[in-house]
Amino acid sequence: MSTKNLIASAAACAALCAAGTLAAADEPYEPPRMPDGTPDMQGVWTNASITVLERPAGLDKLVLSDAEAQGVLKATDEFFNISEDLEPTDPDAPALAKGDDSIRGAGGYNTFWTDFGSQMGMVNGEWRSSWIVEPENGKLPYSAEGGARAMKYASRYRSFDGPETRPAAERCTIGFGSTGGPPMLNVLYNNHYQIVQTPETVGILVEMNHNTRLVRINGEHRPKAMRGWLGDSIGRWDGDTLVVETTNFHPDASMRGAIRHRVFMSPEAKVTERFTRVSDGEIFYEFTVDDPAIYRQPWRGEMTLRQAEGPIYEYACHEANYSLPNILAGARREEAAAAEGASEAVEEGR
Repeated sequence: MSTKNLIASAAACAALCAAGTLAAADEPYEPPRMPDGTPDMQGVWTNASITVLERPAGLDKLVLSDAEAQGVLKATDEFFNISEDLEPTDPDAPALAKGDDSIRGAGGYNTFWTDFGSQMGMVNGEWRSSWIVEPENGKLPYSAEGGARAMKYASRYRSFDGPETRPAAERCTIGFGSTGGPPMLNVLYNNHYQIVQTPETVGILVEMNHNTRLVRINGEHRPKAMRGWLGDSIGRWDGDTLVVETTNFHPDASMRGAIRHRVFMSPEAKVTERFTRVSDGEIFYEFTVDDPAIYRQPWRGEMTLRQAEGPIYEYACHEANYSLPNILAGARREEAAAAEGASEAVEEGR
């Protein structure tokens, strides 16, 4: 999408908010109700946005003016070459430079294939520079010990001994970047969720990698030995707000890496989410991460989930996951070549 269209989209959203089409904070909203009287959260929702978890360099405040938000949109368009990359790839273009593992280089693809949204995040009628609202600087508050632990964990990805040492997203178990969460964060594409609701359970279907998180209403956490890829979630209603507490995360889901952010959480982390439907087309989504093993303090974020057209199509990650076997096969070939070279060196030394 071009800068012109990006800015036009932002201006249109601002106009809708000003006209009252989107729910205003000072106007009471009566949500649709389920037969049991709880707010109806069902439907397909998206958190696609230019805004990401941490505040980017050069922005020193949470809330942006219209002009500042448009400036970020323009800079994003230019950085990702959105306008140019919408054009078809030249079939006669030479091979990309070796070692260029950027999103547009040998390690990625042009931005025709991305869908991270066309506007900054708007929360409670405000353009937001980051989802993080606490700490005030909009940054993840890693402790020295937590940062070291995250770096040590990430070093395992330099191993190619087997699939167990590769990232969870590469193995198609969960999506990258905490898209399934919790907290549920936006990434480069596939930012949709479908909520299905009963009095006993709320199901959240995650587009990527097509996981479903089941929230047991008024339930109790399972034993710590039972660790799910998306943790273990229990919920309760606080008035018209659904409060969800999740812990017991799978150890292999600790690093939620993405091009636009990287989150590390210990298996003992506790995430508390609050879902409040504030208009026909919006859910106000709040989350707090409490993980003293990794962070100096709990950190909190706010986001808007916007209603989207459905259905969500199957992600089918495994069906086309050539990268994992090819990566491991390449490592085995390198090992064989190294062994052959060592053998030849021994023969020459005799």
